[in-house]
Amino acid sequence: MKHLHIVAFCIAVLALTAGGVSAAEVPAGATLQMGAGGSDITTLDPHRATTSTDKPLIGLMFNGLVRFRPGSADFKDLEPDLAERWETSADGRSWTFFLRKDVKFHGNWGRLTADDVVYSLTRAADPSRSSFAADFAAVESIAKIDDGAVRVTLKYPDPNFLGRLSNYHGGNIVSKKAVEELGDKFGSNPVGTGPFAFAEHETQRHVKLVANESYFRGRPQIGAIMYRTIPSDSARELAFASGELDLVQGRREQRWVDTTRQRGNMVVDIFRPGEFRTLHINASIPPLDNLKVRQAIAAAVNVDDLVQFVGKSVSQKGCSVVPPGYIGEDCSPGAYGYDPVKAKALLAEAGYADGITLKVVVSNISAILPTMEIIQRQLAKAGIKLDMSVVDHATYQSQIRGNASALVFYGAARFPVADTYLTEFYHSRSIVGKPTAVANFSHCDVADDDIQAARVEGRAERQQELWKDAQRKIHDAVCSVPLFELQQVWGHSKRVNYGYELKGAMNLAPLITEATTLTPR
Repeated sequence: MKHLHIVAFCIAVLALTAGGVSAAEVPAGATLQMGAGGSDITTLDPHRATTSTDKPLIGLMFNGLVRFRPGSADFKDLEPDLAERWETSADGRSWTFFLRKDVKFHGNWGRLTADDVVYSLTRAADPSRSSFAADFAAVESIAKIDDGAVRVTLKYPDPNFLGRLSNYHGGNIVSKKAVEELGDKFGSNPVGTGPFAFAEHETQRHVKLVANESYFRGRPQIGAIMYRTIPSDSARELAFASGELDLVQGRREQRWVDTTRQRGNMVVDIFRPGEFRTLHINASIPPLDNLKVRQAIAAAVNVDDLVQFVGKSVSQKGCSVVPPGYIGEDCSPGAYGYDPVKAKALLAEAGYADGITLKVVVSNISAILPTMEIIQRQLAKAGIKLDMSVVDHATYQSQIRGNASALVFYGAARFPVADTYLTEFYHSRSIVGKPTAVANFSHCDVADDDIQAARVEGRAERQQELWKDAQRKIHDAVCSVPLFELQQVWGHSKRVNYGYELKGAMNLAPLITEATTLTPR
């Protein structure tokens, strides 16, 4: 296979957008070459962007009312962003945000006002326009006080509400004028207030961003970012080794981390939040509608072997359907014990003494395929054969949402509160195929009442109890097999200085800020 030199791309731009900044307006400054996995972006609408390829770009172009401090994914590090300050009522139901006065949208879309904030948060809470509407279930009203202030009133106190307004998912603020004028084209013509503005997208090649000279924290020292989508791990590594990339998505494998560090030509970054790997069991497909069959699958998976394969630096074993470290995680039901003999007995009790065959769709990316091949061998020992169809990642994403796979190996990082994960993956409203679908690949519906009750519960202690009950019910129904959290792994040239210490990044890639620098070769 011929190696395509990244810098040699000279194909005409397929989509130079009306909403961004034209190439002729690119400011002076170094261009950062960034190599990400995935074959292409899906959307750059921040209220719709859910894939790990889209999210890093969203983090560069948009702001929230508050933000996670650069380099952190910790609740304790939330700080002002588009809001200079805020006030909260004694009962925790009224939040008033006072906006910065010096914020401009990219291009010629004007200044940020309270109208944009009201519009953005209303849009984020609307399931017809947002993938994150469930995060705003507590919102009763969003109102403009004046051009510089907004009040959000809640139906009930939400202990985690401030984080929902951060620079992540539904908390991102868009230009009302741009969204209304561009309509369905906004996802390919994004307009935000962040340190970088959209310039162009060349399909399956790159997205180009340029420095926002009017950025309220100061003009970025990086002049432009070429965000290249390169699905092949080896192609990304070759491009980095030849000097074509400055920042690259690495392999989330211990062997890769150790080997790369020994070479010494790349600084390896390992950071949170990890994507929690789970094996979802599709109970809508026979014989998986039989509890004993699902129990057999759980007993046939050796999670410890999977963690050992991935490596201790990049993975952490899960103990619940809620990821490690999330507020509300409860491990009291215990992990499913590895017991292939028991798995065979359960299959026999279910009427499948000769075993079963399951048709499974698997992505070909390195973060999924090798692990699924190990799971395939583990299950085979218990008489569970996986007929795996290996496809490109975009096809995989489409087919698992079309209910085409008996098992779904899926990894996701979400806002680190139990409600987010329980709602998106285990509430019946989120079952794939429904109009309100998110990522409930297992068709699980046993914990709806507890998930819903916890969401409206203002007492933190009672909320924790409800989340605990939900996790126990999901565990007992074997809706899925929790596996491990896989940390983010990127590498950068020693020429790159982030301008902060990288311990976490909610948008799953190192954040490039106004303080980031790139020294000359």
